[in-house]
Amino acid sequence: MNIFERLDADIPLNEDERLLLDSVRTLAQDELMPRAEHYDKTGEFPWENVKAINNLGLNAMFIPEQYGGAQLSYTAYLACVREIAKACASTGIIWATNFHAIKPVIDFGSEEQKSRLLPRIAEGGLAALAITEPNAGSDATGMRTRFTPEGDEIVINGGKTFITNGDVADLYVVFGKWSEIDDPKQAISVVVLEKGTPGLSVVRTETKMGHRASSTATISFDNCRVPRANLLCNPGDGLKILFSSLNKSRPSVAAHALGIARGAFEDGVAYINERKQSGKKIIEFQGIQFMLADMATDLALCESWLWRLAKLVDGGGADFGIDASMLKMRATDTAMRITTDVVQLFGGYGYCSDFRVERLMRDAKITQIWEGTNQVHRQLIGRSFLTK
Repeated sequence: MNIFERLDADIPLNEDERLLLDSVRTLAQDELMPRAEHYDKTGEFPWENVKAINNLGLNAMFIPEQYGGAQLSYTAYLACVREIAKACASTGIIWATNFHAIKPVIDFGSEEQKSRLLPRIAEGGLAALAITEPNAGSDATGMRTRFTPEGDEIVINGGKTFITNGDVADLYVVFGKWSEIDDPKQAISVVVLEKGTPGLSVVRTETKMGHRASSTATISFDNCRVPRANLLCNPGDGLKILFSSLNKSRPSVAAHALGIARGAFEDGVAYINERKQSGKKIIEFQGIQFMLADMATDLALCESWLWRLAKLVDGGGADFGIDASMLKMRATDTAMRITTDVVQLFGGYGYCSDFRVERLMRDAKITQIWEGTNQVHRQLIGRSFLTK
């Protein structure tokens, strides 16, 4: 067994989780991967892939049983993210966004909210997490979306941009500012908006470098009225909810990036074992072996940290924000470097769309940007060592 086969064999999963992961791998190989090139070229939303994922009931794995789910470990979820992203990065982020978006409801929702909303996702619904605005990216306190209470309703005005699943979601978990609180941090609150709410509109969808089949939308709220019952926790609890959500979604983004990186690495290893120059396999050249060693080492270390952090979360750990930043930063930088190096290994062929490494390189780039840019994560990590 090579190092990666051993790492995969050591992922701490129970028997049911391993069986599910085997099913996900089969789905990824037989259905998602063969369609990935088509969806990348056309930019069509991959409804066939979403249907295939729902046929396996994968949304149920992060929804508690009492709300229609069949909840498995966070480790199992991350392993599935990696396998789906390895086959089709666009489909991977569409599915992972369901987890990112609905986790605040799972962790902070009332019994009534969870009973009403979670079964829709467990049954295969799509969710969107609406945080980013044109003038509020890494600094969420700059958001301008406004929540105004009126009796038993909340009126939402404003807009969000770069929202994954923004034009196809059934539920939107929206962050904005409570009109009756002046402090920009204390005002941040969270409401759940349902598809079809009057005043909710899609302004546009983006044409992107990578992840071309996942929809990324700018959405607008024009006097959208939602029941007060759709407010998560209390007015002003949004920042607490946001930090908790990001700490669990950032390892998911890392798993997504590592799926892309693993796919590129395996393609590269297969190619340089077959391709010959000057009568020798490319892999026999020392310079190529040095490149391969650096890629393999970085990838193995990131995957080891991924499973360590997953174990920490499954064990009930709470203080892992810096761990998550370290993983997100290094895994996504590694994915960008590995995909770039594998394109180099393929030479001119790597620059052409005949081989998927060209697509994987484009898909890797955004992982360094979303869920907090890697510059922000470096700042968070460095600041954590400041003596107070």
